[in-house]
Amino acid sequence: MNPSTLIGILASILLLVSVLFFTAESPGSFLNVPGLAIVVTGTLAATFISYPLKEVLRVVRLVGLVFRRENTYVRDDINELVSMSRLWFKGDVRAVEQELENTRNPFLRTGIQLVIANTKEDEIFDMLRWRIARLKAREHAEAQIFRTMATYAPAFGMIGTLVGLVNMLEVMDSGNLDVIGPRMSVALLTTFYGILLANLVFKPIAVKLERRTEERLITMNMVLEGISLITKRRLPSFIEETLNSFVANYHDEIREPDVKKPRTSTSAAAKG
Repeated sequence: MNPSTLIGILASILLLVSVLFFTAESPGSFLNVPGLAIVVTGTLAATFISYPLKEVLRVVRLVGLVFRRENTYVRDDINELVSMSRLWFKGDVRAVEQELENTRNPFLRTGIQLVIANTKEDEIFDMLRWRIARLKAREHAEAQIFRTMATYAPAFGMIGTLVGLVNMLEVMDSGNLDVIGPRMSVALLTTFYGILLANLVFKPIAVKLERRTEERLITMNMVLEGISLITKRRLPSFIEETLNSFVANYHDEIREPDVKKPRTSTSAAAKG
């Protein structure tokens, strides 16, 4: 499982347990099935109305990505590009084609196939940039569905609050707390459920998917740069160094932290 997701889930559970056991006389007072049904059903209904069925069903599968640790295989892509650049620099096209049969990156495979086919450099870049733009648009739309659900959930929480208040006003004259209490709980807890689902479920999933997209775009741009250098017949060593710069980690790209050097005394300097 993704470590950050696991930490977030445990922190959420700890928060809810604290709310249930330390701020209420009975933990069951925070459980209201009708209020939860209003929020969940209303949010799902509005989402299905807003988006095509195939898009909604597709993003359901993406929820699993939030919980599992996904490898980007950047290092494997770099090794494959460098290996193919060496073969291409030697003019061994057959060996490059054999390397392509083993690669699992379809974006990389397409780029190298275009290079082998002697496609113009501009046409290669246009094709690959179009695929990058298409992936970015598709995955942005997938994350946007969860952001939309995060907007709907509090709204239906307010609807549940209004329903509970209307029902409570109808029986207010009776003065029977056994009747007024459940209706009041629906009025308050639906807002609680809506805000909770929006900020602990839907928005975090959207942010996680957006970060995943950013990492995938960085990898695709790295592959694009490697293919660009191969078309220009740059040295494999230069290509390897350039691609490694994409995965190099620097604490600060502008300035390194100051390192205190041992001071040399004046007398010692004089003796030198």
